[in-house]
Amino acid sequence: MGVSGASGTPYAASVLRALLAAGESVDLVVSRASRLTLLDETGISFRDAHWRADLEEWLSRGADGKPGTFRVSVDDVRYWAAGDLAAGPSSGSYATKGMLIVPASTASVAGVALGLSKDLLQRAASVTLKEGRRLVVCVRETPLNGTTLRHLVSLDEAGAIVLPASPAFYAGATHIQDLVDFVAGRVLDAAEVPHQLYRRWKGELGSGSREG
Repeated sequence: MGVSGASGTPYAASVLRALLAAGESVDLVVSRASRLTLLDETGISFRDAHWRADLEEWLSRGADGKPGTFRVSVDDVRYWAAGDLAAGPSSGSYATKGMLIVPASTASVAGVALGLSKDLLQRAASVTLKEGRRLVVCVRETPLNGTTLRHLVSLDEAGAIVLPASPAFYAGATHIQDLVDFVAGRVLDAAEVPHQLYRRWKGELGSGSREG
């Protein structure tokens, strides 16, 4: 999983928690730009030397920023520094099921679409595509200009799943966490990872406004 510099760190936290709850082992790359976003949105400084403690603090927070909302073990997370281009995920021989970029900034979208591999996040995404593995790109930006749209089309044509961070309201959201979890759940659906993050549509009008 890669976390880029777009706004939307609660999306990344929700996806990470659900991956771990599903028993998945996660290789994590946090871009340098995303650290600034994380600091701005949560007040947490994400440091390579203290990544475990910083990650646990981040994942413990709800989408409203309240500490201690969740209890999460990060024992199944393997962290790779964004500048480490010799890291495992930089090679196609490093076995993974695929890759999720949550949130995906327009800069990371461009880098992957153009094959720049300027950091480990972009390199790992390029490897995922060349190996024919599943790449889910959760783009978080609005409005989208023509250049970014063309980059997204290129990713789609290369086999990636382009999944905008667009919350829906039919699941009966009553809290900001519900909206975040809906997007996270759709990311996990695209990755074929089981979860219970949102109420699925059952073909009954008005079900989103009812309990259950």
